[in-house]
Amino acid sequence: MTVPTSTYRLQFRNGMTFQRAAELVPYLKTLGITHLYASPIFAATPGSTHGYDIVDPNLIEADIGGLDGFYLLSDRLRAAGLGLVLDIVPNHMAASLENPWWRSVVEWGAESRYARYFDIDWSRRLTLPLIGRAIDEALLEGDAALTVDRDAGCLAFDVSGNRLPLNPASYRHVLEGSAAFTTIAATAAQAFAADEEAFHARMRGLLADDGLTRELQLHLDGLSSDDELLASLHDRQSWQLIPWQDAAGQLNYRRFFEITGLAGLRVEDADVFEDSHRLILDLIETGRVDGLRIDHIDGLSDPLAYLQRLRQSIGSDVLLLVEKILEGDEDLPPEWPVDGTTGYEFIAALSNLFVHDEGRKALGRAYAERGGRENFEDVLDEAKTLMIEENFKGEVSALYRLAIELAESEADATPHTDIELAIRNLLLHFPVYRTYGTEDGLRAADRTLLQAVYRKSGADRSAITYINRLLEGHVRDENRERAWLFRRRFQQLAGPLMAKSLEDTAFYRHGCLLAVNEVGADPAQDDFSTARFHRFMQHRAGRWPRALSTTSTHDTKRGEDARARLYTFSETAEAWATAVDRWSEMNRPFVTALPDGQAPGDTDIWMLFQAIAGAWPAQLRPDDGAGLKALCERLLNFTEKSLREAKQRSNWTRVNEAYEAAVKSYLVSLLSPENIAFLSDFYQTLQPHIRSGAINSLAQTVVKLTAPGIPDIYQGAEGFDFSLVDPDNRREPDYAALALSLGLDGLPGNSEEALLVGGLKQGIVARCLSLRKDHRSLFDTGSYEALPVEGPRQDHAVAFARRDGGKTAVVIAPRLIHGLLPQDGISLPASYWQGTSVLLPVGLGPLANVLCDRRIPPADRLPLATAFEILPVAVLFGA
Repeated sequence: MTVPTSTYRLQFRNGMTFQRAAELVPYLKTLGITHLYASPIFAATPGSTHGYDIVDPNLIEADIGGLDGFYLLSDRLRAAGLGLVLDIVPNHMAASLENPWWRSVVEWGAESRYARYFDIDWSRRLTLPLIGRAIDEALLEGDAALTVDRDAGCLAFDVSGNRLPLNPASYRHVLEGSAAFTTIAATAAQAFAADEEAFHARMRGLLADDGLTRELQLHLDGLSSDDELLASLHDRQSWQLIPWQDAAGQLNYRRFFEITGLAGLRVEDADVFEDSHRLILDLIETGRVDGLRIDHIDGLSDPLAYLQRLRQSIGSDVLLLVEKILEGDEDLPPEWPVDGTTGYEFIAALSNLFVHDEGRKALGRAYAERGGRENFEDVLDEAKTLMIEENFKGEVSALYRLAIELAESEADATPHTDIELAIRNLLLHFPVYRTYGTEDGLRAADRTLLQAVYRKSGADRSAITYINRLLEGHVRDENRERAWLFRRRFQQLAGPLMAKSLEDTAFYRHGCLLAVNEVGADPAQDDFSTARFHRFMQHRAGRWPRALSTTSTHDTKRGEDARARLYTFSETAEAWATAVDRWSEMNRPFVTALPDGQAPGDTDIWMLFQAIAGAWPAQLRPDDGAGLKALCERLLNFTEKSLREAKQRSNWTRVNEAYEAAVKSYLVSLLSPENIAFLSDFYQTLQPHIRSGAINSLAQTVVKLTAPGIPDIYQGAEGFDFSLVDPDNRREPDYAALALSLGLDGLPGNSEEALLVGGLKQGIVARCLSLRKDHRSLFDTGSYEALPVEGPRQDHAVAFARRDGGKTAVVIAPRLIHGLLPQDGISLPASYWQGTSVLLPVGLGPLANVLCDRRIPPADRLPLATAFEILPVAVLFGA
């Protein structure tokens, strides 16, 4: 198996099949890709748009081609010399009746062979949040009925479109006294969970009799009007129905984040690991898969043990990457046997090059003057408080109960209220996603982190001492197992709580500079600088040279080129704030007065203008009605999601329809062709940002393709990607147009048209990937050296070298150049760079600019006017 020099992420489903992917192989090979990086391909719930709701991990999704289709794609990739990286999901499966494991648990409860496969608290019946009101109200209103499920071979409780299998032990309750059904009753009475396949086969045989089935259904129809009988029958099941609105407080299975339709797997169990990885391991053993991307590693009980077991199963030469969000200077645990992360921290590192630090602060002050919160940490604290008190209140309460039970067993005298407050404050002040304690206790790094959190939390000293004992495992021998349960529950809660608080709440409440509201990034970062960028890259080269370097994914809040454009607003804070005020006044007639305030609010308006600016196609003109309509449709979906994720005046469980309708109406009015005065003003104001943002796009592209790490290209992002958050970022690219563009001879020249349509970016991608393939070791294990930039424009360029033996690549990119570009063309005039040079490594011979075929003679420094003579970026190679 080969180490990728690049990956290309494809989102299967939504029309993308194995057959269609196989047809793209020649294009990917020409582009320079070495490995296709596939979204989950295993059988998922019907109609799944993403594949993370798996129902069978040992079956490939039929809708995208099944096993035969997969073999077709695999063979086509191998014939072209390309590899394959698969995205797998060990943390959860769909809590769906289409999932045979989950269905078994629903039917048989704790007796099911799969009862311990899922992370369920079996101290009570399995909770199913499938109704919109209390069960007695639902029965009273006739929302439930008994039915025959011939296909499944069982009797079922039909509620809200779900045919929930009755536990066979309860069949007697509905068949009693009916001589016609004695055979069915007897079959059910002899049924055991361990023999469930045989039971269902016998039932299907009996129900094949049409007459018997009709008679049985008539009998069940008669019983379905008896509310008392249905209530009694409900109480005899292995499951209990609860209102979906109460799931946050009543659910008794671990879910993925807040999604009740995804149930946590106990993959730490050897049997669960084996049964959920059988096909994956077979595909690796047969050489059809070269690498794995592990989804949501933080959800697992013991990530280290899982990764060790997986690494032992797949061998040392298979690429192993984890989806892990690193906060600040956090690093992956060094003992993890992985090649790195999927690269969100790389996005955060890039922002150091393109965010003007003083301008960002000025933007924050302007945002605060218009009603926003300047301090992002306060916004995050409020979001975390909401998550603790509402969205994750069930998980938090369970943690309280366990801590208090252990305190009583340990004879700890700390007041229960202090223990609860200490746990709450620890979760509130936790600065990263989680710690990685094991059954044996905490790592030294986790202890150091927790001590800092203890100090910041301000919690009662005795309560902190007690909680620390649980986390460290310093308890009586008889309590060690329950202390380990507390430790892993705390860790498994901290991650989702941070994710939902930060990524899916605070990022939608704090709209100061949307470009830094990105997965893996920190809007509260204290400084943005090239020095910080270089430190990150030097560490990456030494520790994680095979981590992915990504700029767009299926989970990013916006496409890489939208982000590159929005960075430029940090360079024009005052002008942007003035423009927002002007546009707000122009569009004031479209604002609606509601009882709970104006809609949209001032901070909503600030956010909307940025969102429009980031997504605005470079070629869209203010008089293009069809183009404006298409943009508006995309932004309407984004706006609805943003308002609900912010969880302020609307949310997913309590939709404020009047507020959402008013904001959407405002957006539609903004982008109406009749609003030409605003559109013309907006268009003219945006033009310099479009051009300088495109330069940022080229700069971040050459950095990604040459810096330490494996560059990952999200589908279509080899051209421009101005997408919004999902589902917008999961639209299929125009591959015919991309192939046509790539097929043109040579690299598009130094022209505004080439820059703005994305062809120049695509050409740069192809040339840099070719360089990486030709010189694998240089970019795989080569050193990283920050190169000084000296002269009056030194703050407006970044440079570094990659070195391996006698080979060297020198990369130079502009930064913070908004407002300095000429009226046409894409390069700053030579006079601008006068006196500014990059100091080159000692002993270099002649260099060739691989982007424009120019030769650079040996020298100790390179003038930027020379480096940027043809293109606004430079990649030089010498051997």
